[in-house]
Amino acid sequence: MTNKRSGQPTLARRMVAEGVGTALLLAAVVGSGIMGERLAGGNVAVALLANTLATGAALVALILTFGTVSGAHFNPAVTLADASQGGLGWRDAAAYLAAQIAGAFAGVAAAHLMFGEPLYSASRHAREGGAQIFSEAVATFGLLSVIWGCARTRSAAVPFAVAAYITAAYWFTSSTSFANPAVTLARSYTDTFAGIRPADAPAFIFAQLAGAAAATALFRWLVPTLAEDAAAVVVPHDERDTKWKGTD
Repeated sequence: MTNKRSGQPTLARRMVAEGVGTALLLAAVVGSGIMGERLAGGNVAVALLANTLATGAALVALILTFGTVSGAHFNPAVTLADASQGGLGWRDAAAYLAAQIAGAFAGVAAAHLMFGEPLYSASRHAREGGAQIFSEAVATFGLLSVIWGCARTRSAAVPFAVAAYITAAYWFTSSTSFANPAVTLARSYTDTFAGIRPADAPAFIFAQLAGAAAATALFRWLVPTLAEDAAAVVVPHDERDTKWKGTD
């Protein structure tokens, strides 16, 4: 079903796209972390490299797959930034957030089932301290900068730009670049390579939202017409750009 007035897929379809996309992203993040750690023989750098490459590759594929339906946010920080500029209504934003968080937890459960781990287990992986919290602000600032900068004039490049940035940020940030509140919440319930202690998650999420807000404010100043392009974040998903062919 499409929304005839806006030319967009219905909210229900967009929610499913956000939920399934986020679930597959978390399955890739957590599953590749488990596989990497098991095969790396204690070499953390090799495990992180495996985790990084799988995450970057999954991001490209998932944004290309679901982008024309929902925009492929898969990230509450992106959704809130988009809504703040009028690209997404606040009612729709709330629905996106619910779908992203539910999808993130479903993805963690799927990864655990694939590798014979308990369905959920609170992480004991400490990620604390000012350096890691600041890293999350920088990581998310960079992510939103890439999205805002590319979505305006290079929308076809966004899936590759986002994946390239996250791949790099795994290595240049001390936190390994979560840059996503839904991902952070869900990874607090996996006691595996990709986990984060539940006690450390709130500070990460605060830093992520602050970084996203700072990037949005910067680009709103750099590009005063930014709000006109907000509906195309992350990927254009309006009928005028994607020729969506859903039917009532």
